[in-house]
Amino acid sequence: MNIAIVGASGAVGQEFLRVLDEQNFPIDNLRLFGSKRSAGQTRAFRGKEYVIEELTRDSDFTGTDIAFTSAGAGTSKEFADVITRHGTLMIDNSSAFRMDDDVPLVVPEVNGEDALNRPRNIIGNPNCTTIQMVVALKPIENLSHIRRVRVATYQAASGAGAAAMDELRHQTAQLSRGEEPTVEKFKYQLAYNVIPHVDVFTENDYTKEEMKMFNETRKIMHSDIRVSATCVRVPVLRAHSEAIWVETETPLTTEEVRRAFGQAPGLVVMEENAEGEKYYPMPLFIADKDPVYVGRLRKDLCDDCGLSFWVVGDQIKKGAALNAVQIAQWLLANDPRLKN
Repeated sequence: MNIAIVGASGAVGQEFLRVLDEQNFPIDNLRLFGSKRSAGQTRAFRGKEYVIEELTRDSDFTGTDIAFTSAGAGTSKEFADVITRHGTLMIDNSSAFRMDDDVPLVVPEVNGEDALNRPRNIIGNPNCTTIQMVVALKPIENLSHIRRVRVATYQAASGAGAAAMDELRHQTAQLSRGEEPTVEKFKYQLAYNVIPHVDVFTENDYTKEEMKMFNETRKIMHSDIRVSATCVRVPVLRAHSEAIWVETETPLTTEEVRRAFGQAPGLVVMEENAEGEKYYPMPLFIADKDPVYVGRLRKDLCDDCGLSFWVVGDQIKKGAALNAVQIAQWLLANDPRLKN
């Protein structure tokens, strides 16, 4: 395959390189694209140095099979026609096209077949918080239709990029020295704090991040499911956590849900350690891992049709680069237009 990465100098762009290598993705030729500022920089991949090209209206993607794009919604909208005009498949990690009717929004474990119908040759990679949630919701949906979801997220600094991770490290060091922390990337100090504000507020007082979880979940799952989210930034470097409550049409036992979780692709149940003690996923141990991890499964004490559980996933991996690469892998296995 001939592959391009747009936004190669960013945190997700770098993760694309790592994931493509870890997944042993078949690559004959690789091209890296970035802004004028990053053009000319080099990145190593499989023992070879690649120079980042500046993405312009004159960039030629002829012969490129798949372009993984993660340079922001504005860049994706501006250059989508440039990337796709010669037949290149664009798997886009931004929010630019996610809710467009003619762009499939895909999590392979949930709705991989949607990727086959892509009239604009663009596939949307969902928001990170949505991805890890729907991986856990799908096996429940297979048992009984989910009517409602209530979710509180605990989102790591890395969800706002590499600079946000650096700011959290810097603030922690400053506070340990008794200095006033530098606040630039977030609205407030993140170190030793939690901020119930991810993305901008909308007219209904939910943030865009919270509304993404509502709208994207319905599109991915082809469902009338209703999602009420509170998204919170926490002083964790990497991996998002979510406390989830679901209401199903019919009552389900924890035993049958646990069994369904255990059989679901991309999902790992973590409820006991090697000594048989209660255990649960935490970002400290889940960072840099591929699957979504689920634990703390229990019946909701307020609703006979309710369940509650805890989900953790690395949002740079499964929440971004890995999911996009898995879309490409699913297509290589299932779409004659891309099979080698």
